Amino acid sequence: MSSLIDKLGTEPTRATVVAECCDLIDNQVKTKGFVIKSGYAAVKTIKKRFVPEVVDALLNEWLTEMQPHYDRWAAAKQSTFADYVISRSDDVAEDLLKVTDRRAEKSSHGTAKKMYSKMRDSAKKNVVEAIPDLARLIQKHLGA
Repeated sequence: MSSLIDKLGTEPTRATVVAECCDLIDNQVKTKGFVIKSGYAAVKTIKKRFVPEVVDALLNEWLTEMQPHYDRWAAAKQSTFADYVISRSDDVAEDLLKVTDRRAEKSSHGTAKKMYSKMRDSAKKNVVEAIPDLARLIQKHLGA
């Protein structure tokens, strides 16, 4: 069986997945409060390609964290992969955040580390809210 990295993290699919993840993030931010919206807009204004570059840089790590979920689903296939992931949103969000947790831990920027740790709980809530859209995005590319 191919890995999620093989299926979604290689060209030509990778570029599409990165672009669609960026759209997903944009759409999620639109539903948030003023502070998140304005901070996100500022980042995108300062460095236009920041979000796509970060998504591209972290995609393989996120797919690696998703792989055990995919493997368990593939062994049973009692639902769609999207439904399987959505039913485990809390666990999936925690696994995806392990990637940013590791990045934050390695950071030499004390202020960034401190801000990340303060925002970690709300980050999980936001990731959980995005899981249905993410699961459908992955499902779409698995079926391609």
